[in-house]
Amino acid sequence: MTPDELLAFAGRHPYLSIALVGLTIALIYTEITRLFRGYKALRPAELTSLINRENALVIDLSATKEFEKGHIAGSRSVQPSQFDPESKLLANAKSLPVVVVCRTGQGSADAAKRLKKAGFEQVYWLDGGIMAWQQADLPLIKGRA
Repeated sequence: MTPDELLAFAGRHPYLSIALVGLTIALIYTEITRLFRGYKALRPAELTSLINRENALVIDLSATKEFEKGHIAGSRSVQPSQFDPESKLLANAKSLPVVVVCRTGQGSADAAKRLKKAGFEQVYWLDGGIMAWQQADLPLIKGRA
């Protein structure tokens, strides 16, 4: 397609052209903010590696009943309403890898942002949460931690 054809298309379909430009800008903005946010999303396989190699602290923000139904081995249960980067559980972990998980991955991303703002050096969140962990056929532990 030549530039003249693109301009002709844009002239015939202004709303589609504006939508395309808007979507392109939104995608670029999203990717740039993801690069500079200071915490990293992990896939389940990356999390298992981080736990095994660097003894990462895994904080599970699931509701108590959900946590007891199934959680990642070694993870610590913290209720979202009680999540505090300055808590006793996290006080000595500022230089350690800390991974925040929840059921879907949405709430844990917000918690990861709070940890990074509080000065934690290595902050991660499980993209897709426990649901992604289960889809990867990785084991969950039942009961309390």
